[in-house]
Amino acid sequence: MARRRPLLLVAAVVLLCAAEWHVVQAYKKSYIVYLGAHAYGRDASPKEHARATESHHELLGSVLDSKEMAQDSIFYSYTKNINGFAAHVEEDVANQIAEHPDVVTVMESKMLKLHTTRSWDFMDLERDGQILPESIWKHAKFGQDVIIANLDSGVWPESTSFTDDDMGEVPQRWKGSCLDTVKYAVPCNKKLIGAKYFNKDMLLSNPAVVDANWTRDTEGHGTHTLSTAGGSFVPRASLFGYANGTAKGGAPRARVAAYKVCWSGECATADVLAGFEAAIHDGADVISVSFGQDAPLADVQSLFHEAVTLGSLHAATQGISVICSAGNSGPYDDTVVNAAPWVITVAASTVDRDFPNVLTLGNSAHMKGMSLESTTLHSSTLYPMVDARHAGQANTSPFAASECGMGTLDPAKVKGKIVVCMRGGNVPRVNKGMAVLNAGGAGMILANDRMDGDDIVADPHVLPATMITYSEAVALHNYMTSTNNPVANISPSKTEVGVKNSPSIARFSSRGPSGMLPSVMKPDIAAPGVDILAAFTEYVSPTELASDKRRSEYAILSGTSMSCPHISGVIGLLKAARPEWSPAAMRSAIMTTARTQDNTGAPMRDHDGKEANAFAYGAGNVHPNRAVDPGLVYDAAPEDYFTFLCSMGFSTADMKRLSAGKFACPAKAPPMEDLNYPSIVVPSLRGSQTVVRRLKNVGRPAKYLASWRAPIGVGMEVKPTVLEFGKIGEEKTFNVTVTSQKDKVGIGYVFGKLVWTDGTHYVRSPVAVNALA
Repeated sequence: MARRRPLLLVAAVVLLCAAEWHVVQAYKKSYIVYLGAHAYGRDASPKEHARATESHHELLGSVLDSKEMAQDSIFYSYTKNINGFAAHVEEDVANQIAEHPDVVTVMESKMLKLHTTRSWDFMDLERDGQILPESIWKHAKFGQDVIIANLDSGVWPESTSFTDDDMGEVPQRWKGSCLDTVKYAVPCNKKLIGAKYFNKDMLLSNPAVVDANWTRDTEGHGTHTLSTAGGSFVPRASLFGYANGTAKGGAPRARVAAYKVCWSGECATADVLAGFEAAIHDGADVISVSFGQDAPLADVQSLFHEAVTLGSLHAATQGISVICSAGNSGPYDDTVVNAAPWVITVAASTVDRDFPNVLTLGNSAHMKGMSLESTTLHSSTLYPMVDARHAGQANTSPFAASECGMGTLDPAKVKGKIVVCMRGGNVPRVNKGMAVLNAGGAGMILANDRMDGDDIVADPHVLPATMITYSEAVALHNYMTSTNNPVANISPSKTEVGVKNSPSIARFSSRGPSGMLPSVMKPDIAAPGVDILAAFTEYVSPTELASDKRRSEYAILSGTSMSCPHISGVIGLLKAARPEWSPAAMRSAIMTTARTQDNTGAPMRDHDGKEANAFAYGAGNVHPNRAVDPGLVYDAAPEDYFTFLCSMGFSTADMKRLSAGKFACPAKAPPMEDLNYPSIVVPSLRGSQTVVRRLKNVGRPAKYLASWRAPIGVGMEVKPTVLEFGKIGEEKTFNVTVTSQKDKVGIGYVFGKLVWTDGTHYVRSPVAVNALA
């Protein structure tokens, strides 16, 4: 809003000012004004909520000089547990509000991105459809009555994964509901007990992507993630016949609730924060978040400029576990997002299942590829091949044609042929197949370039297709240039299980270290995130292409979006089996019992076949059955996180607002490395440093002995080396001292491990050290 002008101005100047006012109006943006926590709890009265809203109007009104304008500008007032509001105002207004003494921070709303079966069998919860005696499912009664909230793109309620057969009454503690009122509204039942949508920020930022005021999932992502976490048992589920079996979530007897905060793949900050507040207030036990920033936050001061960080902190202070995807920006270092220490950050690993097919060339060479196509070629026919670079329209460059974008291919050059398209560029893989089909092609080969290497994935193509590795792509090119009549055939794909050297880390999975919080190892844990079968919307096809008329109740997707709800389901099981545990204790249990070997007994591999490290998989791949009885846990309370924030440089005034006046920074905050975390990171070792940890006994009385493997070039010592526990809940402290070796400094991060064992339990922690001097 422009500043006020004197009244005695000529008419021309008044008109100029009016024009200027409209220009300035165009630069209004959505901002979140964060004030900390409310002093009241979850059971506050509507009057208290109304008073909070009134205070928000007064605060903004004091800057705008108008309470009425403040009411018009505020589109969310966070009154349940988060104290703050979202308003559509000019930048100078936001800057003025930021100077107010009651304000912790003001953040501009940004767009977060979605990070887009056999996995439970692979994790030993069952075997060949039979539940194992030691399965955590039995200990946890399949997650009975735990409530899992999913912040995502909504839900397709007609999916069989959300039927409420044999479900008891909804827990009385649940305050949520299904609020849709439009046609095709999402109804509640005893399984799907909540459905709410939040789109006020998106309507201001990008209204075209809001299809309706409803929680119905029109893109499939939210349905897939929610059913992975808590979907019911559904026999004979598949995608076009692939991965046929019983689909189920990690906690199949849990109650689930959908909070639609994402629209067309994007999630606006103020909507996300509103979703968090609703899920916390409604009574969720677990909140699953499969989206995040495109890139890590730039610095410590940006920590509270991010909705997931803020919302999850408020959830953690209420005893709610928040599980987040690590991001899909791998395989590069320092790409992990959602790295706050009060959330569980999940990397993506493979399972032992592939969908291979075979590319047969005219010279009798055979190449293994991957696909989920729903149509096949005649098996006895060799089809002519053409390189897309040589099959473009007259006005299309060879480079553009090689990417097989819509309308780039000449039908006269591709009709009846198998077209070789290059992977990558700005054209999604399934779109390339549709472009080939529209031009009359018989099939498609997606060829990796040098950067993609051996990483191949299965997609639900609309025509016979396969994807091949870079080395095979080179061999294919050599064959095609050696003959005037290159021909080939693509065999039908099949479902293959028992694939060796599984799990490995997916190429796309974001890696640590966390540049913003280097003293906290992220990701925390890895879980299946490649080719995951789960429920899907029937609003669109599995390819999400408008021209693809196929529909399937289940789809196979990949991403850390898929690995995240696996951990959400496991945490739901732990909540049911060990309701007295804190979110930190549950995180510790899955981390210290994780596996770092594949199904051959070899160390887990990265996408390139080399041994993976803790910045790829955290503590390892989740092993749920072990997590129910870890022996010891690294516990933490909200006060530990507040102390950590003090160590980062946040003030006592900030902490009082965050804690509703219940916490003040200590006179001397401990080092950030001393946060009681299940992993240990020393990001800037100069000489020697001692890190403190605390273990809590959650099993029988026992004596635990320490053993360790020091990172290469680093000395490591643990004191004491023996911890004896006499009862459940007893806690013991120990120190880990790491010392750099002068001839090995400057080589980057090196990795080791620490193990405490009583002969039955093995409490493992990864150790990472970056020696600088």
